[in-house]
Amino acid sequence: MSVASPLTVRLDGRFAGELSELALPWRAEEAPEPALLVLNEPLAAELGLDPDSLRSPEGIRFLVGNEVPPGATPVAQAYAGHQFGGYSPRLGDGRALLLGEIEDPDGRLRDLHLKGSGRTPFARGGDGLAAVGPMLREYVVSEAMHALGIPTTRSLAVVATGRPVRRETLLPGAVLTRVASSHLRVGSFQYARADVDVLRRLADHAIARHHPEAAAAEHPHRALFDAVVAVQASLVAQWMLVGFVHGVMNTDNMTISGETIDYGPCAFMEGFDPATVFSSIDGQGRYAYGNQPVMAEWNLARLAEALLPLLHDEQDEAVEIAVASLAAFRPRYADAWSAGMRAKLGLPDGLADDVTAPLVTELLALLQQGRVDHTSFFRALGRAARGDAEPARGLVLDLAGFDAWAGRWLALGPDAEAMDRVNPVYVPRNHLVEEALDAGTAGDLGPLRLLLDAVTRPFEERPGLERYAAPAPEGFGAMYQTFCGT
Repeated sequence: MSVASPLTVRLDGRFAGELSELALPWRAEEAPEPALLVLNEPLAAELGLDPDSLRSPEGIRFLVGNEVPPGATPVAQAYAGHQFGGYSPRLGDGRALLLGEIEDPDGRLRDLHLKGSGRTPFARGGDGLAAVGPMLREYVVSEAMHALGIPTTRSLAVVATGRPVRRETLLPGAVLTRVASSHLRVGSFQYARADVDVLRRLADHAIARHHPEAAAAEHPHRALFDAVVAVQASLVAQWMLVGFVHGVMNTDNMTISGETIDYGPCAFMEGFDPATVFSSIDGQGRYAYGNQPVMAEWNLARLAEALLPLLHDEQDEAVEIAVASLAAFRPRYADAWSAGMRAKLGLPDGLADDVTAPLVTELLALLQQGRVDHTSFFRALGRAARGDAEPARGLVLDLAGFDAWAGRWLALGPDAEAMDRVNPVYVPRNHLVEEALDAGTAGDLGPLRLLLDAVTRPFEERPGLERYAAPAPEGFGAMYQTFCGT
């Protein structure tokens, strides 16, 4: 496969060209001393970019937006959004830029996007910058999610800028180079709603980019909404199945493509508890682990509101259409989650719901009662399916309850190998992420590399990586909080 120098690659401006009302031409702030911290070589190759060129001084300046290919026009994207339930009509990329779209060797259009590249007119008083730690967090967690098979934006690189960033203390600054199918989000439609012509062009752009099958439907814009409902139901089910807590499910952080976006105050749940919250700014638990499906549906209702003018000329008819389409979310989510739980338990296809549903409900009650480590338990169940129940049994408080449950489960003939293909050994454990970020901020990237090696091959148990499979030390998680980095 041929690869290109970053400054000879063609960067399309399709989004900016078709939707200039949502794109403000802007340039990244100059990075005084850019230095590459981490480069995703497999992703670079997937995009048709030469990793060696990206490591060059010219390539590093490309990765922070200080040099772009001829003809490229970086833009800050405009969007609105509900943030923790409160509506902001004008958010936009306050510290981010879309460099443009790149067509990969398979013909897929991908956004190249910067985070932490400096203030834009959307910054609303913020400094537009990002610190090394939060950008490394997004790199680690997004690549772990990709390895788990969960749709996600990807991280191409993190580059230190040589500029300090003031948060609680002075921290080294950095820019993340992000790759996505696009950065269209629910908030994009909320912003465009003020002008029906722009809204229609945005919807048509989204159909062409992400859901082309909707173009052939009798009602393409309803089909677009149906498609977004479907991909988000599937996505959030996948989050729940691995214990991922997004932390900031605002409408500007829900994509039209169905990819996970914005890894600010995210984390992976350890002890099973639906009330788990990690985000320092989520004092009411709005985006707690167990609330994520409900909040996804709420966000989709906001998308439906924005799309009403395209669904029907009559308001009442449009609302009726939107309500009917939104009603598909719960059964779609339930089906995706139930299928995922059957896979995690290694259960054969064709079992009746009245067999599997009580089994799952009882198991989750056992896990919640003892705050059992989510990742460790499901992986240990694979050993139980092979005849060694003690590793899983030893994690549970109610031994009699587990024994009764396990007897009924084992009678169904679970497939241990199938379980190992969906139950990871390694996820980005919060204490290990913090260890890697602290070291990376201080200039030592060794712990980050070791963590990445574990979590980017999550299903393959390997000797020497035992600490990456182990829960946090006792007491670590009691007060653990994550921060959005702004």
